[in-house]
Amino acid sequence: MSDPSNIIKQIIGKTVKAIRIKQGLSQEDLAHECNVDRSYISMIEVGRNEPSVTKIFDLCQGLKIKPSDFFKLIEIEYEKAQENE
Repeated sequence: MSDPSNIIKQIIGKTVKAIRIKQGLSQEDLAHECNVDRSYISMIEVGRNEPSVTKIFDLCQGLKIKPSDFFKLIEIEYEKAQENE
């Protein structure tokens, strides 16, 4: 079984990127909305950084999505990943 922590980091990253692109935001735009460096957003999107719950809420605000909706997307993708193992 793969490391759940790594799987979740990857899913969070892919989800942030997908929503950001759908919203028409650049990494720089999202970083500005969240008061972080663009490199921080990049590291999240490639699954190399695990944002804290507080930062996830900041990301959700920048992405204009409810945290509950964001976590639901994460849950759905995590369940898919578990089924594929």
